[in-house]
Amino acid sequence: LALGGLLLMPINAFQGIGIAVGITVVVAVAAALTLLPALMRLIGDWASIPRFGIIRKLRRQDRTGIAEFEGAGRPGEGLWGHVASAVMRRPVVALLASVVILVALALPALTMRLGQSSSDTMPDTDFKRGYLVIAEDFGAGLASPMTTVVEGDVSDPETRAGINRLVSSLESDGRFTEVTTATSDDGLLTRIDAVTQVDAYSGDAGDIVQAFRDEVVPDVFGQQADNVHLTGEAAFSVDFNSVLVDNLPAVLAFVLGLSFLLLMLAFRSVVVPLKAIAMNLLSVGAAYGATVAVFQHGWGADLLGLTQVESIVSWLPVMLFCILFGLSMDYHVFLLSRIRERYDQTHDNDASVAFGVQSTGRIITGAALIMVAIFAAFAGARLVDVQQMGFGLGFAVLVDATLIRMVLVPASMKLLGDRNWYLPRWLRWLPDLRVEGDLRPIRLHRRDEAFPGQPGIAFSAGNRGQVTPQAYE
Repeated sequence: LALGGLLLMPINAFQGIGIAVGITVVVAVAAALTLLPALMRLIGDWASIPRFGIIRKLRRQDRTGIAEFEGAGRPGEGLWGHVASAVMRRPVVALLASVVILVALALPALTMRLGQSSSDTMPDTDFKRGYLVIAEDFGAGLASPMTTVVEGDVSDPETRAGINRLVSSLESDGRFTEVTTATSDDGLLTRIDAVTQVDAYSGDAGDIVQAFRDEVVPDVFGQQADNVHLTGEAAFSVDFNSVLVDNLPAVLAFVLGLSFLLLMLAFRSVVVPLKAIAMNLLSVGAAYGATVAVFQHGWGADLLGLTQVESIVSWLPVMLFCILFGLSMDYHVFLLSRIRERYDQTHDNDASVAFGVQSTGRIITGAALIMVAIFAAFAGARLVDVQQMGFGLGFAVLVDATLIRMVLVPASMKLLGDRNWYLPRWLRWLPDLRVEGDLRPIRLHRRDEAFPGQPGIAFSAGNRGQVTPQAYE
């Protein structure tokens, strides 16, 4: 759903990424449900190597029906057990501290400036060295001049006069080094190429384009200004940014709206999806702010081996939002499914939240570290676009899997209590979907609770009704 929002961008590259990644996710899920179980069946107990102790315990548990261990351990055990206990003891402090940190991280995003990577950000290669030689002698914009196309018969005196005034204006402007003109064979189009002193992808080139469109052309051509069109790489960068900004609200509405509906159906609550969306936005905002702070303002860039630039690549905010929203929602669903499953069994909100954090903390953190390591490889690239992408994704995943999922989520759920699972009466007709399906687990009795003289007692529990002891051979 998150990457499906890219389809709303009228840009082929974004739509292609959305389709390709969507297909990849479907194929990965299909493989996880078919190929992976088949491989695990063939590998058998060897999959647990070198943890042979677990294999023995599981086999003995199958024979006796007495649980040898509990997946989440005792309440409060382990790192995440202690974290959960600390957060649940002081939820207000944990909530305020985490929100303050996230907001502080997001504040630099208010100064974000979008653009394209200029020659200054390129690694030192033969291409860059050749470009710098040309820029010094002929102008940095020689490879991508600012091209103006004028529609109108050049034999018309008014059109001819407008073209002459425009050429004179460009030649007298110190921001340009050379101005050339060409006329089509039928005399209905005139092309004017102006080589800029600055890189066509720089912010200064974008300012020239805006001033040319807003001031120069209307002053020179008056009512005929609609017949004058500006193109070239600098104009492309300006228009590309404009398209992204204009279509961003539709992408946000699509992703946030469908995510809300999906979570409401999965957890039968309107509070859970609202909190999930708010926390995911905090995560994305923190990633934006950290990226701007490091790359645009240069805070810690040298220490991290990253490149400081004058602007953030224009496609990054949209791409980061869609990818990060999908990744962070994965963690959220994983954590909440454990909490909801426990809550359905006990109806104890506090204990369920602590259990969910403790039982999923290690897995969520491990999965996050894998992705952070992968994204760190991107951040180590020589191209600044790739650096920004890798750093933004890695930073957001790390913050999301630790500060948000393990601190902010349990603190907010502790404070809200049973209100977490509020569903208005008029929405109770919605289907009761379950992320994990309709689980009917067999609950094994712990060894220290087994009945004396009856070590083979097991308990069948879950959604079937009352708990009944059964003989287990």
